[in-house]
Amino acid sequence: MNFEHVFHPASDPAAPTLLLLHGTGADEHDLIGLGRALDPKAALLSPRGKVNENGANRWFRRLREGVYDVDDIIERTHELAGFVEAAADRYRLDRGRLIAVGFSNGANIAAATLLLRPGLLRGAALFAAGAPLQEREPERVDLAGTSVFVSAGEADMMIPIDQARLLATQLTERSADVELREHPGGHALPPAVLGRAREWLSELPVGERD
Repeated sequence: MNFEHVFHPASDPAAPTLLLLHGTGADEHDLIGLGRALDPKAALLSPRGKVNENGANRWFRRLREGVYDVDDIIERTHELAGFVEAAADRYRLDRGRLIAVGFSNGANIAAATLLLRPGLLRGAALFAAGAPLQEREPERVDLAGTSVFVSAGEADMMIPIDQARLLATQLTERSADVELREHPGGHALPPAVLGRAREWLSELPVGERD
């Protein structure tokens, strides 16, 4: 359990566990409200990113704005996956109910987790997401049975919408069930997108996989 984190157990044993992954400059408390908005009965597992960029918490290093350190992404993704596995054992979580919820940098580490550790997550809701492994084509892993909700703003100046489209393509090519929801705004999570994400999550069948 090598990440600072908070955990709130589910109030319904049939509810999923939401792995909450914050954006740059936030911490393990930042997305608790989002998790409750998505599913008030869900268990919430919310770690803090370990990378410090000028005092701001992040999940992986970047070489400059918009340019990621891919080797660091790979290392940090496997480290995060190890934490999730340990947390699942400690808190007795059903691994078939693990859903990542990430915003911006958190969405990107969640996307990397899908691509680098297939089978760890049942699904993911990725808000203001990009393609973290664009500089190095991910392996053709099998993501059949994995559901992903991706949202992106057409006016996003931090993560161009083409990055979200590339991510959606990468996931779809690996047999994930992907819903890409574009909106006219910027680097944000509009209420209409949040509402659709809530519906998406409620429709997602979760439970033990074979």
